[in-house]
Amino acid sequence: MKLRTLIPAALLGALLAPVGAQETVPLKPAVKQEVRTIDLCICLDVSGSMKGLIHSARSRIWSIVNDLALAKPSPRLRVALYSYGGASYDATAGYIRLETAFTEDLDLVSQKLFKLGATGSVELVGGVMRRALDDLQWQTRTDALKLMIVAGNETANQDPRNPYEDMARKSIQRGIMVNAIYCGNQSDAIANEWRRISALSDGHFAAIDQHGTVDITSPFDKELAQLSGALNKTYIAFGAKGRVGQKRQSLADNDAESASANTGALRAVSKSNKQYYNSWCLADALERKQIKLEDVKEKDLPEYMRGKTMEEKKAIVTAKRAERAQVKSKITEISKKRAAWLAAELKRRGAASEKSFDAAVRKALRTQATAKGYQFDK
Repeated sequence: MKLRTLIPAALLGALLAPVGAQETVPLKPAVKQEVRTIDLCICLDVSGSMKGLIHSARSRIWSIVNDLALAKPSPRLRVALYSYGGASYDATAGYIRLETAFTEDLDLVSQKLFKLGATGSVELVGGVMRRALDDLQWQTRTDALKLMIVAGNETANQDPRNPYEDMARKSIQRGIMVNAIYCGNQSDAIANEWRRISALSDGHFAAIDQHGTVDITSPFDKELAQLSGALNKTYIAFGAKGRVGQKRQSLADNDAESASANTGALRAVSKSNKQYYNSWCLADALERKQIKLEDVKEKDLPEYMRGKTMEEKKAIVTAKRAERAQVKSKITEISKKRAAWLAAELKRRGAASEKSFDAAVRKALRTQATAKGYQFDK
């Protein structure tokens, strides 16, 4: 084999140059590129008039995730969820409830969304912003994209102890942009308060119709739901956490499909993306190097892996990964056909979804992610 095929051209030139002709610069070890993170905190008004917003959020969370999955480099997504304005919530806590802190467990986020109900109370926008700032462990890396979504339909100026202007300024001082979503007409007088939140925190403002979600059943939804079920069989649940996670995955599937065939299809696509990660799955945990297979106790393994040699166990994990890759590839193929069909159907109907919750969120996230150096596939 020729020397040139083994040694890079630049290094080969240095090696063949006469001694003393040039100074050799020591090669630096390659720097491992860490996966960048997007922190997304969603704060939803759950007062009595917000049933439409809650439905939109729970049925379109997968649409938002799918859009972020198109970002390059592919980010690691962490989602936190607050609800505020619930009549049954603790008054001393400002009628604000943390549903989940930052997590990569999207099934958990879905579960929390589907448990939300709409009951009237005072809506302290400034208060929920303060809680999100104080309670959550936001990423500290300078290249992390940190976003807060605050959605509601009443005046944002109901919390004298936590003025929304102060909270917006504190947010951007920490590199957290706040996107304010007003559920109402943009010409309403109180819409200006929501505009000011986003203006003070370098965020985006949107006025939406909380009931404006466009839900169309496509000919591809049933097949995607079946593939979603097939994907579940490629996960290797281990330990007590695995049993909980596997059950939560199944419940999230059922919730999505019960919401609509369209929501079920969107979830299937989400499950085929890199952002869908489950630490309770042996294959996922090993890929992230969170555990070593040798350290997993026999009793924590699924029955079909117990009593196997280490090589046999590794072979099972490899086979499950290969099976998952095949199912994901099929989902991607079908989802492209579905997207083309939906685009044509929306055009035929003359329908538009720009005023929906997920459209407002996706537009804001794309713009802010692009400004942070991400690029998006079409």
